[in-house]
Amino acid sequence: MLRNALGKTFRFVGYTVQYGCIAHCAFEYLGGIVVCSGPSMEPTIQNSDIVFSENLSRHFYCIRKGDIVIVKSPNDPKSNICKRVIGLEGDKVCTSNPSDFLKSHSYVRRGGHLE
Repeated sequence: MLRNALGKTFRFVGYTVQYGCIAHCAFEYLGGIVVCSGPSMEPTIQNSDIVFSENLSRHFYCIRKGDIVIVKSPNDPKSNICKRVIGLEGDKVCTSNPSDFLKSHSYVRRGGHLE
């Protein structure tokens, strides 16, 4: 009786570890579920929308203009930021409003930051 109970317990623990490993690999390498917060991506993505992010394309394709990327927040590493790519390295990007008289331009430098 004790041997039967121990056998069932070890089988349950073994299956739990196997499914946990499969789930970890799926979320780490295939994609995951992200909750986007903030109005910066509206109307494409609303505040508190749940988005499935896939991780495969970053290994096979380059990031292009118009792509939506999800990155860790530099201010809070536990939260994610959803942004649309408007410029790549070497591109000239207008950082002022279209109605401003004096337009300021920045260049996207290596690493994706504006100069």
